[in-house]
Amino acid sequence: MPEVGLFIPCYVDQSYPQVGLAAVRLLQRHGVKLHYPRDQTCCGQPMANSGCDEETRPLAERFLRIFGRYEHVVAPSGSCVSMVRNHYARFLEGKPGFDHLRRNTFELCEYLVDVLGVERAGGRFPHRVGLHQSCHGLRELRLAQGSERVVAPFDKVRQLLASLDGITLVDLTRQDECCGFGGTFAVNEEAVSCMMGRDRIADHERAGAEVITGTDASCLMHLEGLIRRDRRPVKVMHVAELLAGAEG
Repeated sequence: MPEVGLFIPCYVDQSYPQVGLAAVRLLQRHGVKLHYPRDQTCCGQPMANSGCDEETRPLAERFLRIFGRYEHVVAPSGSCVSMVRNHYARFLEGKPGFDHLRRNTFELCEYLVDVLGVERAGGRFPHRVGLHQSCHGLRELRLAQGSERVVAPFDKVRQLLASLDGITLVDLTRQDECCGFGGTFAVNEEAVSCMMGRDRIADHERAGAEVITGTDASCLMHLEGLIRRDRRPVKVMHVAELLAGAEG
């Protein structure tokens, strides 16, 4: 079994530590030998998205030094994994170990399905669940096919969820629409961001979802904030929490 370096993104570390703990339980359940480097920091995505390349570069280099020694790197966040795989090249191209890091960094569900070959997550979750497809995971990591692509249907996250006993995965009107978070977009364009988020919540509610789940704590934080503000009766859970907490 490969040794895995566990990367815990900033949002998870600071606001949703239970997601990181759930990811640990889930990976250990499937026999993974985990390492958690205590000197890890932000991957640099917020700075890169704002055009601050010189502030991003030392974080990318640090990430390579810390995680480049592991056979695989896994994170419960599609956007952070996409940062490493799709956007680190301009900072790290040609550096020793970067090609290995880029090829072997995985989102949590992607790792379970593509590397470990997990077909059934195991457990029971007798609720109606709506799956939010985060933009980075969908369009940059290809965790699912995306409605704009004419390819055979696939959905790695939904595949794991569907294997839980008792679960009902609801069908949304727009399966892969953005929630409106977009990092600093939610700050700079607050009104538009909130309208987009409320559209997504309404779609889940129309479908009868009791729980909204997804792979990115940042998107779920945005949706949960709007749900709490509007006092909507919908619960939000990261997919790691849902899978790890499913009744055995």
